[in-house]
Amino acid sequence: MAEGNGADSRPAGPGSQPRDPGDSLETQPGGWRGAPLGVTDGNAGPNLKEWLREQFCDHPIEHCEDTRLHDAAYVGDLQTIRSLLQEESFQSRINEKSVWCCGWLPCTPLRIAATAGHGNCVDFLIQKGAEIDLVDVKGQTALYVAVVNGHLECAQILLEAGADPNGSRHHRSTPVYHASRVGRADILKELIRYGADVDVSPSLAPGAPPPASRRLTSLVVCPLYISAAYHNLQCFKLLLQAGANPDFNCHGPVNVQGFCRGSPVCVMDAVLRHGCEAAFVSLLVDFGANLNLVKWEALNAESRGRVKVNPEALQVFKEARSKCNELKTCCYLYIHSFIEHLLCAYCARCWD
Repeated sequence: MAEGNGADSRPAGPGSQPRDPGDSLETQPGGWRGAPLGVTDGNAGPNLKEWLREQFCDHPIEHCEDTRLHDAAYVGDLQTIRSLLQEESFQSRINEKSVWCCGWLPCTPLRIAATAGHGNCVDFLIQKGAEIDLVDVKGQTALYVAVVNGHLECAQILLEAGADPNGSRHHRSTPVYHASRVGRADILKELIRYGADVDVSPSLAPGAPPPASRRLTSLVVCPLYISAAYHNLQCFKLLLQAGANPDFNCHGPVNVQGFCRGSPVCVMDAVLRHGCEAAFVSLLVDFGANLNLVKWEALNAESRGRVKVNPEALQVFKEARSKCNELKTCCYLYIHSFIEHLLCAYCARCWD
């Protein structure tokens, strides 16, 4: 289960385990994340679960002991879920957040079923009135955890039922970002089909400063950047086709001066720095990226030596920028000639 707080979103490189702004807890056996670092002995686990129950469960502990509905959602036991939801007491608890048999964080049955990939259970719980966009204590929606765990069917069911394709503004990652990072083009395509935002909006970031100073200060949070960093060409192309800003992948103002020293200043710069193949450069050129944002010649020999640039990609970039500059020169000469012609005509008319 993916459970994170957005501690780090720096790419670890194509050959290492991907990181996500929403991942920071260890993985339990069977692929279930949830045990905080340092909690490993047999006594600490139950104690932590008790503390989580006290802090985050929707009802007092004595009312949260019966977790049969949550446990059934975890194992995908649709028959038990059907049976339990015939009882009024369980119907009223369909959106209750509780710690279940194998979990650490209090979650709703829908959130648990989506995490485990039980599409039939997800569909049935929605039909019975489960709230789709409820978040867990870390701001994760059912759709987000379905995407993080790679469950396309669950994601489709949730989206069709009206789930917000952007996840929750209270979580530092988004379904689009995660799908772009791990290269799940099939999931990304569904998110885009249901209207997911492919550009970052700094104004919606948790804890954002006043509107006047909300500016993008890092490309690391952008889906285009992360898909390039992990060389996911198909996702990169889907984002551009969906209208992603080819320069900064962002809504609103950008504070390039606030970027960390030595970090990419635009998406094209990132593509070159991460050694992406020429197809990435060609796509950015085709979708109208500003090639003059890349100050490639300004890099000194030392920093350029640390950059593993794809020679073919660099050549495509240089040729495209050369053509762009030639076109600008031609336009300038044409405009200059046109203005000169107008002035001559105006002067001739004045003399007449």
